Amino acid sequence: MNTTEKKRIYVDSEITKLERLIIHSPDSGLGKVVPSKAQDWLFEDIIHLDTMRKKEYDYYVKLLLYFLDPEKIQNKAAAIKADTKRGFFKPSSPDYFNSDKVIEFETLLADVLKMPEVKPQLVAAVSAIEECSYVEMKKFMDYETTELSKILITGMTNEGEMFFPPIPNLIFTRDIGIVINDHILLNKPAKAARSRESLLAKYIFFNHPFFEDLRGKIIEIEEDEDHFLLPEDEQSTRVDTLEGGDVMMVGPDHLLIGLSERTSVEAARQVINKLFEKDIVKKVSLVKIPAKRDYMHIDTIFTQIKRNVWVLLGSLGRTNEFANKELVWDELGQRITHEEILIKQFYKEEGVVKHRSFENLESLLKHVSEVDLKCKEPVEFIYSGNNAFPYGAREQWTDSCNLLVIQEGVAVGYDRNDKTMEAFQEKGFEIYRVEDILELFESGRKVPSEMKNTVIMLPSAELSRARGGSHCMSMPILRKPFFEN
Repeated sequence: MNTTEKKRIYVDSEITKLERLIIHSPDSGLGKVVPSKAQDWLFEDIIHLDTMRKKEYDYYVKLLLYFLDPEKIQNKAAAIKADTKRGFFKPSSPDYFNSDKVIEFETLLADVLKMPEVKPQLVAAVSAIEECSYVEMKKFMDYETTELSKILITGMTNEGEMFFPPIPNLIFTRDIGIVINDHILLNKPAKAARSRESLLAKYIFFNHPFFEDLRGKIIEIEEDEDHFLLPEDEQSTRVDTLEGGDVMMVGPDHLLIGLSERTSVEAARQVINKLFEKDIVKKVSLVKIPAKRDYMHIDTIFTQIKRNVWVLLGSLGRTNEFANKELVWDELGQRITHEEILIKQFYKEEGVVKHRSFENLESLLKHVSEVDLKCKEPVEFIYSGNNAFPYGAREQWTDSCNLLVIQEGVAVGYDRNDKTMEAFQEKGFEIYRVEDILELFESGRKVPSEMKNTVIMLPSAELSRARGGSHCMSMPILRKPFFEN
């Protein structure tokens, strides 16, 4: 029997056919982010919600449906366009697409809130971390399920009463957790702004019947007992934090973890111990990148497109080319230099954990392609901004390296990264605007499953302000197993 026929949850690579994922469409909370709180809530700027929804994210949802659940979208283009209230995209609407392949986080939360034994626990937990009064907590219990799920996400009622801050980063569902073969690793966020979404996710994965296959297979990050004995000022410098954008399942037995401003070495050590103890993977590679807002997570500096093709930021790729080279932009007094990264791989051999180092990022990625994925073709790298100064850094900032692969060689990116798209074209990829490809799908002139070597570009004026690309906006929970591909 095919593995995917037996499992609802399974991911062993970044590039095989995507069959199920969790998303979260931009909610009203994003429209409540004010300039004075934007950076506290991990946004670089405020966004225009209507534009983000109608002219950007809705295209992303339609594209995912054509690839993953075409029956929900085929022949509905005219009706969707005519519905000015966007009922197709709203979980509370009778016209909602309601797919079990493209799954909305809000619907999962609403389902869990219908469970009488879970609802009071969840309401109490959220009230505690948001420091709501006892009176407010009791008030939450009276809301019907659909509205309560919105309140717990946006912080406000349909009438506009605000109980607590929004969690605008929930559109980046990748950071909730990562599926590792048939297990799931849940995150432990580094920033307080993401604590509530992490809590909501735990209640969903531990209680929703859709995830019953995960019972006993959920891995959490815990503070060790010594942490509680440290003085408060020392506790803040020694934390166990991990976010999904720093974790990639790149092969059936190989996990990558980025050590970044959001993911700590203490958390990585804990993950390695738990994975090896349960024999879930054979290798874990740690990639330490500069702890800068520019990079945030490893999926902002590289993602895989095909078994032999990667897109990455050149200045973090090859030490031999950049180490002794300085570029100076005299007019601005800005000095651009190579930044060092450190790569250590831990692997289990005959019951013993060993380790080795990689000189640079490209050598690690070649190792993944050639050793883990048994790739015989030459490994190729596509560089952000086509590796031309200053476009590499500019386009990396707007998610040129943060692409979601829907099926091998077919990826979703942002339309604003022109030089990176040129680099893809030079490697033989076709580039389509999402509006054009959707029209071809609707007319039957192109079939999603038959596409190869293609990047589909989403409009991104507002989405890019939120500092995350299509890879960030997805949490794959089922892909076709790599060696069945």
